[in-house]
Amino acid sequence: MTYSFTLPRWFDAHVHLRQGNLLTTTIADQLSTGCASVLAMPNTKPPITRISGPSSETSMTLSEYHDELMNHGADAFENLILPLYLCHQTTPILLEQGVREVELKACKYYPPKGTTNADHGAPIEHYIKQGIFETMKELGIVLCLHGESHSLSHEQYFDQHINAEKDFYLNTLPRLIDKYPALKIVCEHITTKEACDLVSSADANVAATITPQHLLFTVGHLLRGFNYHLYCLPLLKFEEDRAALRQAIITPNQTHFFAGTDSAPHTHKTTDCGCAAGCYTAPVAPNLYAMAFEAAGCEFSSDSTLQLFKNFMSTNGCQFYGLAESTKTFTMTKTASELTPRETNDGTLVPLPTGLNFTGTEHLLSWSVTI
Repeated sequence: MTYSFTLPRWFDAHVHLRQGNLLTTTIADQLSTGCASVLAMPNTKPPITRISGPSSETSMTLSEYHDELMNHGADAFENLILPLYLCHQTTPILLEQGVREVELKACKYYPPKGTTNADHGAPIEHYIKQGIFETMKELGIVLCLHGESHSLSHEQYFDQHINAEKDFYLNTLPRLIDKYPALKIVCEHITTKEACDLVSSADANVAATITPQHLLFTVGHLLRGFNYHLYCLPLLKFEEDRAALRQAIITPNQTHFFAGTDSAPHTHKTTDCGCAAGCYTAPVAPNLYAMAFEAAGCEFSSDSTLQLFKNFMSTNGCQFYGLAESTKTFTMTKTASELTPRETNDGTLVPLPTGLNFTGTEHLLSWSVTI
């Protein structure tokens, strides 16, 4: 059966646009899906750790990255949120400068060495001691968390009973929330039942983004034949975790969970030292999210499903970040769509689900988008 529905354009509350020549493609792909606004990650090279002035070999400024994005088409977004990368050099004075000069809305915590270009991050205890989180609370700056513990052994990092994310949401974040109950926190790209449980039971200051790949796939999809295009951090988890994520997004009237793709453009997924972390979903994110809602048992012929999908894609994230919901629209149609690799001056981008070697039809796109 073919049917369509139209919604306000959506907000991607976690995306990697990257730099240089890739920006023309990544921004165009993002806009092509009816994406009105984005929160673009600061783990660039060099990282975005200062507010204004010229960049250096070790630090990019928010103002310079903003200008680079605008020069590649980002002025078409209704809202562009650029977080500051928290590092050893972050100070309360720097945060005050950010709010004063560029209306800084968010800062990003990376566990040291936890993901792509996260080597500059410091342990959470450092920011507590330096008064960073206290200042963010006072200034109304959102803390965007990559929620994984960084000091675990290999055995604990990904085990049957414990993993880096599970440990973080059981032992670290509860203490942080208790210490700073008024601090606004977004738990980004959550992957575990424990993260779902914590966010669901928290007050309105705590929310979470969920990616399409973590709603659709498990670690088994990654490992069987090693579908390295599914390799991302945090890693895909188990069926119990995927079921919890799906239940979170289809719970009636939920306001804690919203779209954040973590789309990451890598022209070389496999490298001499391993596999680059990140899935490129910018051209098809709404398609994949719609497939995930269906996999969770929802039917888009139902008004209740349309409301759930609208809340997740277009409403909850905007409300949390204080953005106006878009007055423009995009339309989704229940019809198969094709996807091909993106050729760029820097190499080829392979979007999900292109490149996956599954059998059957579970990876085919069953929705199309028009704007």
